[in-house]
Amino acid sequence: MTMQGKICLITGGSNGIGKSTAQGLARMGATVVIVGRNAQKTAQVVAEIRAASGSNTVDSLVADLSSQQDVRRLANEFKSKYAHLHVLLNNAGAVFMQRQLSIDGIEMTFALNHLAYFLLTHLLLDTIKASAPARIINVSSGAHTSGKIEFDNLQGERAYGLSAYDHSKLANILFTMELSRRLEGSGVTVNALHPGFVATGFAKNNGKVIAALVSIFAPLVARSPAKGAETSIYLASSPEVEKITGKYFYDSKVTPTSPVATDMAVAKKLWDVSAEMVHLADAVPEMV
Repeated sequence: MTMQGKICLITGGSNGIGKSTAQGLARMGATVVIVGRNAQKTAQVVAEIRAASGSNTVDSLVADLSSQQDVRRLANEFKSKYAHLHVLLNNAGAVFMQRQLSIDGIEMTFALNHLAYFLLTHLLLDTIKASAPARIINVSSGAHTSGKIEFDNLQGERAYGLSAYDHSKLANILFTMELSRRLEGSGVTVNALHPGFVATGFAKNNGKVIAALVSIFAPLVARSPAKGAETSIYLASSPEVEKITGKYFYDSKVTPTSPVATDMAVAKKLWDVSAEMVHLADAVPEMV
């Protein structure tokens, strides 16, 4: 397989699965643009990916994806540098053990893990559609099977816990299903995936004790970032999935979701609520 001539944008590309995915696609010849939050670290990772892949077509952009203003700036910066986008990989995410709010006053798990996917995809959608055939890939999780969409508690105001992560990963799949439906016939496919339990820096943002426990125990039971990246690379590059859309993958195979993840009434309502929260209420009609 070759990705020569393809432009790929990967959020959360400065660490873990995103970094390994970027490296794999760069080796295939793609132009890869990673998004990281820390400018110095992201620049260092670009150098590492270039060295490991032998490719100089690796670039970076910096943004805090929990901030809607930053997401909008990111989209504008990408479009000012690149006329095409063949693969958008929404990969960035986090778990927050205590409820906290984003700069926009939105619960962080929902803001980063779901609304960032929703907003960035919409802001880049014209570029993606003009680059068809193109692919949108949303990294979800097997944790979605424990998730619920409670429209009266989307931001954990009534009750908050680690289940907020599960709910956000369910939201990723519902977004995938609804976007796939709206893009039918456009030449743009939309799929979601579970990368497996991967040993990365995930959850280390929750204090030194948690970070230490993750560092000790995760490598003992988790798969490597390279293994976790395999399905993302497959969905970004394989001709086998060129025309497959609206599916959920694990280990590069279509996998059943929880029943609520395919409830299109819930997906449509979540779409409408999300559009209002990112101030795109007038910009999200049926797309095709």
